Amino acid sequence: MQKSINKFILFLITAAVLVGVDQWSKYEAMTKLGRSDAYPLIKNVLYFWYSENAGAAFGILQGKHIFFFIITIAVLTGILYLLFKLPNDRHYLPLLFCGSLIFAGAIGNFIDRVVRNYVVDFIYFKPVNFPIFNFADICVTVGTFLLFLCLTFIYKEAELEFYKK
Repeated sequence: MQKSINKFILFLITAAVLVGVDQWSKYEAMTKLGRSDAYPLIKNVLYFWYSENAGAAFGILQGKHIFFFIITIAVLTGILYLLFKLPNDRHYLPLLFCGSLIFAGAIGNFIDRVVRNYVVDFIYFKPVNFPIFNFADICVTVGTFLLFLCLTFIYKEAELEFYKK
């Protein structure tokens, strides 16, 4: 029983810290960055550049608030379902961490959409001319990439049967 409680506590603490960092960084961006100026961290590479995004990456799905609400609730529900199914074993900590990252990123952007009707973005990586993004986006991207690595290289198919039980 104690391991089960620790699994949930670890998940919630990790997600809460990540959501806190996301919301703090967005607050700092909103209060300290101008609406149209780019501030170089590393000239010609990395910039802080405030942007309000009512859609998804590359400006797609602008204003589709109901769509994002439904998708976010589905993702959060799926992660929580898998968290409850996840075995109480240290072997599955990488999956717990991946879930925490994705969950925190989804919550961070969900908070923005509910409170502001847009997501605050402020990180711009110039060499690839990628859309402006935020800490929550980093959490979702890193969590998804690590999850892919875990499912591809760490866990055998039989070790992932827990979600069917």
